[in-house]
Amino acid sequence: MSGGTGAGPVGIVLVSHSAAVAAAVAELARGLAGGGDLAPVLPAGGTPDGGLGTSSELIAEAAKGVDRGAGVAILVDLGSAVLTVKALVAEGDELPEGARLVDAPFVEGAVAALVTASAGGDLDAVAAAASEAYAYRKE
Repeated sequence: MSGGTGAGPVGIVLVSHSAAVAAAVAELARGLAGGGDLAPVLPAGGTPDGGLGTSSELIAEAAKGVDRGAGVAILVDLGSAVLTVKALVAEGDELPEGARLVDAPFVEGAVAALVTASAGGDLDAVAAAASEAYAYRKE
């Protein structure tokens, strides 16, 4: 899926069980992606009352907040966040059209996704860049 004519960049949502972790990864990705016009990225962490967990409402709100018509890449931290996002995607009415769960490492994938989206990559390119971050070796 790529954005249509006139569509803005792919949006990115970072879903963590912790609001602080989601916000920190979003800040890190922005900082490492460099200056210029960055694609929109929003955290969706924790529960509405500030607890640990994931919230369909917070995820949907963030996805709508970053949607510019080219799709939304959603990256998650842990297993139950995957289930929450999969349920939202399956329902089909809470998320913007073109929202997609991306299988990627949370931190490295967020940076790769933001760099690619900011460079004008479509949703497929953003998802591929984020997923390829699994190959980053740290040894």
